[in-house]
Amino acid sequence: MIVCFDTNVLVSAVATRGLCADIVNAALAEHQLIIGPTVLAELQQVLLRKLRLPATVVDEVIAFLRLNATIIAAAPDLAIRGLDENDRALLAEAIAGNANVLVTGDQELLKLGRHASIKVLSPRGFWEMLRSD
Repeated sequence: MIVCFDTNVLVSAVATRGLCADIVNAALAEHQLIIGPTVLAELQQVLLRKLRLPATVVDEVIAFLRLNATIIAAAPDLAIRGLDENDRALLAEAIAGNANVLVTGDQELLKLGRHASIKVLSPRGFWEMLRSD
């Protein structure tokens, strides 16, 4: 399965031990992880500015993801009403990377999930899907 995580899921996986760390580890071990430039840039900013991690640690996280995930080139913009620019870019990159599932806590993306061409699941929903297979 091809999996795409939003920035907040990856931040939670880096910052804490818990559900997000578990699903990212499961995706890395058992599935194909894709990441686009939108998430990489946001992840770097959040880890540096909000979590105030040392630049060397942030560089290691980004390098690890680049080594263990497929990096998607920028994707064409999607004209979807109700989504902000970053959400549209994330969804476009997930679709361009042929993701089967986009994992996010973003309510607007989760609402869209019923109508998107890929599954859009919460971290808990993704965990439950992994465990039911």
